[in-house]
Amino acid sequence: MELDFALFVFIGFFAQLVDGALGMAFGVISTSSLIALGTPPAIASAAVHTAEIATTGISGASHIWHRNVNWALFRRLVIPGVIGGVVGAYVLTELPQEIVKPLVTLYLAAMAVMIFLRIAAKLRRRWEIPIPILGSAGAFLDAIGGGGWGPIVTSTLLAKGDEPRWTIGSVNTAEFVITIAISLTFLSQLDLSQHLTVIGGLVLGGALAAPLAGYLVKKLPQRLLLMLVGAVIATLTLVNLVSLFR
Repeated sequence: MELDFALFVFIGFFAQLVDGALGMAFGVISTSSLIALGTPPAIASAAVHTAEIATTGISGASHIWHRNVNWALFRRLVIPGVIGGVVGAYVLTELPQEIVKPLVTLYLAAMAVMIFLRIAAKLRRRWEIPIPILGSAGAFLDAIGGGGWGPIVTSTLLAKGDEPRWTIGSVNTAEFVITIAISLTFLSQLDLSQHLTVIGGLVLGGALAAPLAGYLVKKLPQRLLLMLVGAVIATLTLVNLVSLFR
């Protein structure tokens, strides 16, 4: 049990360190890891989002402290994000696991591919997508896959040329409110009392990393972090794909 808890602390720490510095990946890394360890997708997503109430709150506070937040962007993301997240969480809890796991695994694989494409192409095309649609879609897929708010929303905003510092800070801070809505939906549908070790480990690891991540977003090269998180997600997704054919 102590070894398991330490593992979940490590997962939470690494995932939040990357998420806070890059604006994405806590949910994707954590969910991929939990599914690879045999956790059902709905439980994995619910546990990750419950843990994220603490980690996104600390991360958001850190970004506010370092003045990384564009409040106009924050407001435009929050309401549609809450709606999309609640719908996604409800859909996930109603689908059978034998249908959900392959879909979630393919979704996580797509996230890894998207990150690598962003590294290779340095996506900087000038194009527009309505922010309310982006927010609702990102939150919906985040609830379904246990991660995706950052990879979808942050990557899209950066791809159209938005300033990285304000984008990452604003998206991470908005995620706190959206995570609460998703978690409450899961808690109304699932019993997570048997998974407190998972949640506690992710919370502790994420809480330790979150203050540091707010500082790192101003200092570390994003390309290096992108390569690292892409490699981790790709590896975990490969493990999940192999498990589908056992």
